[in-house]
Amino acid sequence: MNSEELLALLSAVGHAQRLRVIGELADGRLYVSELARRLEMSRPLLYMHLDRLEKAGLVAGRLELSEDGKALKYFELAPFELKLNVATVLAALQEDRSGPDDPNDLKGTRT
Repeated sequence: MNSEELLALLSAVGHAQRLRVIGELADGRLYVSELARRLEMSRPLLYMHLDRLEKAGLVAGRLELSEDGKALKYFELAPFELKLNVATVLAALQEDRSGPDDPNDLKGTRT
């Protein structure tokens, strides 16, 4: 993880509404309309928060068809562990210096 990815992750979890989204999805996947109702949030605002969480790799969305043919967008949590310490910051800065072609790159690993 480089510093840009670390900042995106921290920014994603650094908002009260996005923490609420993570809390609702902790019990399992939900479709957007149901999630919006539970959070008492408009769907456009919820999509903005889900987009940030998805870009940070914390949630994943998938479009599915219901039995009556309606398209429903479901979101679920991606497995993650957030650990922030000096070593995490230094590793992100080292990733910036080494670039994406580093054979020791552990893309997709959250520490």
